[in-house]
Amino acid sequence: MSDSELIDLIDCVNFAAIKHKDQRRKDPSKTPYINHPVGVARILAKEAGVKDLATLQAAVLHDTVEDTETTFEEIEKQFGKEVRDIVADVTDDKSLPKMERKRLQIEHSPHICPKAKLVKLADKLYNLRDLDRVIPEGWTKERGQEYFQWSSQVVQGLRGSCKALEDELDVLFQKHGVITETVS
Repeated sequence: MSDSELIDLIDCVNFAAIKHKDQRRKDPSKTPYINHPVGVARILAKEAGVKDLATLQAAVLHDTVEDTETTFEEIEKQFGKEVRDIVADVTDDKSLPKMERKRLQIEHSPHICPKAKLVKLADKLYNLRDLDRVIPEGWTKERGQEYFQWSSQVVQGLRGSCKALEDELDVLFQKHGVITETVS
């Protein structure tokens, strides 16, 4: 990564930190939300070996449109069309009911761009590791298990994108008794 790309990535982290500044995760510790997108980018860089700037920026920004007042236009203006398109591929339409959003993630996951598939895999891995560690406030164990089952359906459409992340996800699915199909 060049010096200018490193600065672009740090600018992106700063942008996301400002956007998510008042948000917290649902864990009992109420972890700052920014830990999640930074953690997703870390998984991509460290565990998947991703060095592509646009993919790492999209990982950092992946929840900004969905969970803050950020627009796709703002992302494109700040970080370019490629980053915007990756973020768009992984963003749920919050105007839809929750179950419809979940259904659409399963339906759309095979058809998103390859860089978005990497972001989505890392996002699921981060969330499932968190869920494996602690049940979010207001969740039952059953709801946690349902999230694992649903995530496995989303991941099914992403398979073939990154064996390292898929293997880590499969360890968690197996630990939680979720049967997965693998693509050869």
